[in-house]
Amino acid sequence: MAGKGKPRTGGRAKGTPNKTTQDFKQTITALLQDNAQNVNRWLQLVAEGDGTERGKPDPARALDLMAKLAEYAAPKLNRTEVVGDADNPLQTVSKIILTDLE
Repeated sequence: MAGKGKPRTGGRAKGTPNKTTQDFKQTITALLQDNAQNVNRWLQLVAEGDGTERGKPDPARALDLMAKLAEYAAPKLNRTEVVGDADNPLQTVSKIILTDLE
């Protein structure tokens, strides 16, 4: 990381996605799209079972699998909790910076 007041050189520009991560997400998305009908059938098979001793109905597992797949379409949101206490209450500081517009 560049020191204070020094320009940053090299690396990705801020906001540019990591190419490997982007490629992976695109691959998973394409895989899910290409197998949309199969995924539905597979989830149904897990939920309802296949009639054999090994393939017992497991709706909870089907929901778990669906939730895991959903993360690729809509990633989980991070939970953020901002708290203060009686001795150190939270404060909001707003600064207005005026610049010479001439």
